[in-house]
Amino acid sequence: MEDIEICHCNGIMKSEIVQAIKEKGLKSVEEVGEATGAGTICGGCIPDIEDILKDVNS
Repeated sequence: MEDIEICHCNGIMKSEIVQAIKEKGLKSVEEVGEATGAGTICGGCIPDIEDILKDVNS
């Protein structure tokens, strides 16, 4: 898996989001934001976070 920066405001990488989802059993964008900070500033990466949640939890 290519690691890319998902949340530019907070500098959160895809690998960090995937790891948090797997380790903490996250199911929502809000939970990802609380765990990692991703998606909590401008919200521009929320569609990407939703896609990652779908991929990891499917």
